[in-house]
Amino acid sequence: MAAAREQPALPAALTRALPLLDPAVREAPGFPDVRPGYLDLLGGGAHDGATGGGGPAQRLMRSRALPLVYERWWRPAWGRVLKGALAGGMRDEHRIARLLLGLTPGDGVLDVACGPGNFTREFAQIVGAGGLAVGIDASATMLARAIDDTPDGAVAYVRGDAERLPFRDASFDAVCCFAALNLFADPETALDHMTRVLTAGGRIAIFTSCRLQSAAGRTVEELAASRSGMRIFDRDELVDGLRARGYADVRQRIAGLTQFVGGRLAA
Repeated sequence: MAAAREQPALPAALTRALPLLDPAVREAPGFPDVRPGYLDLLGGGAHDGATGGGGPAQRLMRSRALPLVYERWWRPAWGRVLKGALAGGMRDEHRIARLLLGLTPGDGVLDVACGPGNFTREFAQIVGAGGLAVGIDASATMLARAIDDTPDGAVAYVRGDAERLPFRDASFDAVCCFAALNLFADPETALDHMTRVLTAGGRIAIFTSCRLQSAAGRTVEELAASRSGMRIFDRDELVDGLRARGYADVRQRIAGLTQFVGGRLAA
């Protein structure tokens, strides 16, 4: 019988993130599996890909080739096409994320559907050694790229279900979900979990789709959504959804077919 593969030493950030996991997750057989360099809560390859439906957009996110082009070409191009007049591109997205999250040194921040970790790494720099940045994604290939591009121990990466977060209640001071909520099969449940893991006064930042007001625009959106599997949110849907979940100071910025939404969870 072949000897069991030894587990490598836990990266520093992962060591600090383990107590934030739900106890049931920590009691699962084989926990913790950190052989890929991140904490793998899914195992195997059956779940490799973005959480969500089975349309072309989700299949693209599961592609093994995507991490090679995601950060440099596909993600910025997607933003330019949908945002229209928002000329700042990815730089503007990073700036708005920072404003909505209001991160300070020592904060704990969760990047939901973190992909190759381009936002997560920036959050880690802001919160510093006294804080903690955690990125969660279902894609093994995306996380492999994130590990390659992240200094050792700076970020805790977790391969898990980004819709049903595997963390304890009130684990983070801030939660970010950029360019992913529209791909989730159950975005309402995802928002419930993001709210659940926030501390009182915690901040949320979302970048996702937004429905146009014109009848012609809505027709085009519905056709694109049906063919791609992407969800198009109504203009007030997320604002109302955050307020119903107890958020205050809810802010929204609409740009083309996209929107930025943020708020602070009331104490």
